[in-house]
Amino acid sequence: MPETSSPSALRRFTELPPLRAEVAAWRAAGESVVLVPTMGALHAGHLALVARAREIGRRAVASIFVNPTQFGPNEDFSRYPRDTEADLRLLAEAGCDAAWTPSVETMYPPGFSTRIEVEGLTEGLCGVFRPGHFSGVATVVTKLLNQVRPDVALFGEKDFQQLQVIRRAVRDLDLPVEIRGVPTLREPDGLALSSRNRYLGAEERARAPRLHAVLAEIAAAARGGAETEPLVARGRAALEAAGFSPVQYLAVCDAESLAPLARVDRPARVLAAAYLGRTRLIDNVPV
Repeated sequence: MPETSSPSALRRFTELPPLRAEVAAWRAAGESVVLVPTMGALHAGHLALVARAREIGRRAVASIFVNPTQFGPNEDFSRYPRDTEADLRLLAEAGCDAAWTPSVETMYPPGFSTRIEVEGLTEGLCGVFRPGHFSGVATVVTKLLNQVRPDVALFGEKDFQQLQVIRRAVRDLDLPVEIRGVPTLREPDGLALSSRNRYLGAEERARAPRLHAVLAEIAAAARGGAETEPLVARGRAALEAAGFSPVQYLAVCDAESLAPLARVDRPARVLAAAYLGRTRLIDNVPV
């Protein structure tokens, strides 16, 4: 039987057979299913995805799983924020129907030896600095899609490279699910909502919105036909002057292939990753 989580009828599943039985019952009743994959530490951005799921489908499922295979050996897996009970309360209040919270052992049982590699899209941007990251993402998301078997899965556009990698994996593997990106939710000062924002000290938090501001300035100039190389150089200098160090990348790329563009003549994105203190921030804006 599914485990019921207070204070509402949100159903929590920690084992796969009961989850699949519940989803099968929904489908037998003609109900559509929308999945919102998360790593927990939920914030308003995640809840906006759940709200969107409620709008487009009859049943909303959120997964909570901090995936070890997408963290490098020197990254923040051990200190990544975790508060499952608080997350479940937020999901219940948001009207989510089910929470899928597998253990690492359930997701990766003994002897697990399969990984999914998406070539091309993973080779630049974050892929340069996080080797193996997107293989971990593609593998776990493919497993989540196979476990829940939703009609639609929603992902925030803040992790834009991740979104494109997932779209490509789903397309290449003929998975019967629609992947939809949802625009990034931001604080009033422009900072993209992220679970890692809680790592920022007060002074760092005050400087953090400069990342989005620089990206927006580059996007506006690129939209007007300016060459991207000098825009990126000035943007990098502006971020460094604001205390971002290192700036891992700042680029103007084709929105689908993520190939760098010398001048914007098609849908594009300005993307960046930079450290503010110990906190790695990523963001992107459309052109």
